Amino acid sequence: MATRRNVELQDGTTAHYRDASYYDHAYRSRRQDVAFYVEQARRARGEVLELGVGTGRVAAAIARIGVPITGVDTMDEMLERARERVQRLPVAARANVTLRSGDLRRIRLRRRFALVIAPFNVFMHLYERRDIERALATAHAHLKRDGRLVFDVLNPDPRMLARDPSRPYRCRPIKRPDDGKRYGYQEAFEYDPVTQIQTIHMLFEDLQAPGHVEHVPLSHRQFFPAELEALLHYNGFRVEQQLGDFDGAPLRGDSESQVIVARPVARRG
Repeated sequence: MATRRNVELQDGTTAHYRDASYYDHAYRSRRQDVAFYVEQARRARGEVLELGVGTGRVAAAIARIGVPITGVDTMDEMLERARERVQRLPVAARANVTLRSGDLRRIRLRRRFALVIAPFNVFMHLYERRDIERALATAHAHLKRDGRLVFDVLNPDPRMLARDPSRPYRCRPIKRPDDGKRYGYQEAFEYDPVTQIQTIHMLFEDLQAPGHVEHVPLSHRQFFPAELEALLHYNGFRVEQQLGDFDGAPLRGDSESQVIVARPVARRG
């Protein structure tokens, strides 16, 4: 049973990121978070480490303002897309980006940074307490004493978590950039209240070949606000800001995201 669950979670961690061109296409209008992280990098006055760099959406924007950034990711497809993005930058900005393959739970670069970031729900792929602790240990190991850890995760929505997993929700058809074809698109939501993991089942139906459906799972560990603050506290961080959006609004029950700014504190013992 545990083996099957691990396989399902591995698929829920990677499937959505295998098609990097579709990923960029799907989130091409997502810019508010980019502006937020660029401003955090500007304020940090030092080098940045990005855990879960993906296709370089945030890293490229930070490099453009003259801030050196090292990006780490486990997905080869995403890193290749990030390299392509970096190559399109002006020469001076291009020199500010270093890309590395690595697991954010284990990587050690033996350097310290003014800012460590994990944008766009990266930490939601940390499904067990030990994974979260290892990722926070990575951040702690790479931060300067006066540095900051900044990341965002979704704010759990009880209505979304209570959706019937047997009922798919029909969305607008989409056009995929790899083949230029239109696909019918549906989503189904499955939540396990014990593990606090929700899997979104994305269903793509080829409109030119009805009945041919591609299933892409996306698994996210849900973090409730007080729980997240406690995890940070017991792993060497003090939360300075727990925001409800990228414009700096306070966190509320109906906020879509939790945006965290935390400072490392000295570990005891």
